[in-house]
Amino acid sequence: MWKEHTILYESNTTFENEVAEGYWQFLIIPMENEFQEILEFDFSNSTHCVNQLSINGFGFKTIKVHPKKAFSQISFKATFRVRTSLLQMPEPTKSEDILNTLEEIGSLKFQVHFERFLRATPLTGLPKNKNGSYQFDPNKGIFENLVKLNFWIHSQFQFVSGGPEGTSRMETIQVLKLGNSKDLAHLFCTMGRYNKIPCRYVSGFLNHENGCLGDGQIHAWAEAFVPGYGWLGFDPTNNRVVNADYIKICHGKDSMDCLPEKRVIHSAENHKTTYSVVVKNQQRLIQQ
Repeated sequence: MWKEHTILYESNTTFENEVAEGYWQFLIIPMENEFQEILEFDFSNSTHCVNQLSINGFGFKTIKVHPKKAFSQISFKATFRVRTSLLQMPEPTKSEDILNTLEEIGSLKFQVHFERFLRATPLTGLPKNKNGSYQFDPNKGIFENLVKLNFWIHSQFQFVSGGPEGTSRMETIQVLKLGNSKDLAHLFCTMGRYNKIPCRYVSGFLNHENGCLGDGQIHAWAEAFVPGYGWLGFDPTNNRVVNADYIKICHGKDSMDCLPEKRVIHSAENHKTTYSVVVKNQQRLIQQ
């Protein structure tokens, strides 16, 4: 079974005075794999300069824009039509497999292979005293523990729309007990890695037509590696295991690897930027 989504992404920046030159890089193109396919794609900018497609260091597609004429306002608009598939969830963990899984994630081979997504970053590191850490139940399987972690974050931390762009430290999130989707995704990665589970931060679009919470911008969730299954997405903002309502753009160690928009502007003037993301079902369900 498949779902089709139409995505509209808009970014608009206004400057106090004219800007002579600027560089933009957008990381907003949905990735393609066996679960996700781009059917249509269009990107435009108000200066009508050339848009260049490239691949970043993590293998994800980016759009580069370099307007060379002076401007005081610039806007970007992207439209995508994407098809996503319904995922098959992992089977419940058998009691006899729990010990084998614990031995696997504790092995040197496993830790070396997943080192990039096991290592804490400045945005996913616990305080030195480990205050606020979440401990997995050794009598339950990895998948079951990850589901419980997802629920724990959703129930213990309040979602707030907007706010800093996912740059809050763990100490701040844990003290305030709130955060945006980026903060909660960081928190999931922090606790998963603390329990020796590889976790990666994910940036993407979320279809809100089923009542999901979100920022009205780029949404964030986490992916954890479940032995015997592979990578599986968890959205602590909505206490959901990721399904066909989620359109993935990219993943990284934390949000700094997944910034949707980077820019270098040759001006010290003040400016204001607004973003808008709208995701709608093109049609409800398509039988494959």
